[in-house]
Amino acid sequence: MTARTDLSVAQGAALSVGAVLGTGLISLPALAADAAGPASLVAWLALIVLSAPLAWTFAALGARYPDGGGVSTYAQMAFGPRVSAAVGWCFYFAVPLGAPVAVGFTGGYVSDVIGGGRVTEIATFLVIVGTAYVMNWFGLRVSGGVQVVMSVSLAALLVVTVIAALPHARWENLTPFNPHGFAGIGAAAALLVWGFAGWEALSSLSGEYRNPRRDVPRATLIAVAVVGVLYLAVALVSVLALGPALAGSRAPLADLLAIGLGGPVRIITAVVAVVLTLGAVNAYFAGSSRLGVALAADGALPARVFGGRRRSLTFIFLAGIGCVFLPLDLHTSALLTTGCFTLVYVIGTAAALRLLPGVWQRIVAGLAFTAVVSLLWLTGPPALLSLVIAGGAVAYRAISRSRTARPSSISSASIAPNPTTRPRCEEGSVV
Repeated sequence: MTARTDLSVAQGAALSVGAVLGTGLISLPALAADAAGPASLVAWLALIVLSAPLAWTFAALGARYPDGGGVSTYAQMAFGPRVSAAVGWCFYFAVPLGAPVAVGFTGGYVSDVIGGGRVTEIATFLVIVGTAYVMNWFGLRVSGGVQVVMSVSLAALLVVTVIAALPHARWENLTPFNPHGFAGIGAAAALLVWGFAGWEALSSLSGEYRNPRRDVPRATLIAVAVVGVLYLAVALVSVLALGPALAGSRAPLADLLAIGLGGPVRIITAVVAVVLTLGAVNAYFAGSSRLGVALAADGALPARVFGGRRRSLTFIFLAGIGCVFLPLDLHTSALLTTGCFTLVYVIGTAAALRLLPGVWQRIVAGLAFTAVVSLLWLTGPPALLSLVIAGGAVAYRAISRSRTARPSSISSASIAPNPTTRPRCEEGSVV
């Protein structure tokens, strides 16, 4: 059980917003537009609408079972340790898969300023992940205050971008509205899961509130509203102001600021993107390296390979470098990662259907479950990787000789897509 720290509604909402707002938004509008054209706005709206039952489901779980274990805890309560291990594997192996995507978004901004194309993007990746690796190797900490400031900085950048580009919006850029059909909208929705990962942090934070049953729903409502307004505003202005050029842009926020403000905005956005991405990758590396140790301690991963924090960290680092050289485009790599996140949501909402007692709570959980299953299907063939990873976890757990009877050591500080959302964490971890 997580110790109570009297988290207020405003603080909880801010942390939840920080968990969901991610660096992916600096490029997601362009990727979604490439998949669906102006109809990508339908995908954005659908994901925002989905956020309400999904966030509410995790909030309900957190309010009823205020524990720091998050989705892993609920999976274990509902389905046992094998499914809990599947949740851990999906998060853990999504990190090296997702690191090239996250840094690839930023690499587009850097190459937009200094040129160099793919070479610059790879160099940016190596610098950022190398820095994060060294920081975590020596246990350097980034305070929760710094991480929150990063999230607030991203939100402020989005607001400024929208205001600056709004006068250049043109309604004619909405035509043709749906050039790729409904399949394009589905593909865009599957990609956009990247930008909405983090709602499960609501359940992980629940034990920190003064009154979870009262405050968690309030914080959830605020967070959903803020995230929805920001995302939809940026997506709408991107489509209306950039038009057909949006689909081919590697730095859409920089393009929007350039037409709205002029001056050296591309350099500014590139610097902001690098700082935000370094903070995010550092947090991912810190949390996932400890997740690997926890999984090994629970018998869900080989202890010889993952049994130490630095060994687990090194695996993530080397696997991430290997993934950046795979012959995959950014679109496919993003789908592979979001497929893992979506499967975790499928398991989490399925657990809610078994654990939540109220009829209305189960109805909302059922809506969320149906939606995330649909998103997993829309991901297409890349979703098979998440199923393979989950199946590997279940199989390994079944044959592992290192089973333990003690409670699972997996915690939300280790598995949350954005571990920086927790106010506190054990020594050495990023908070």
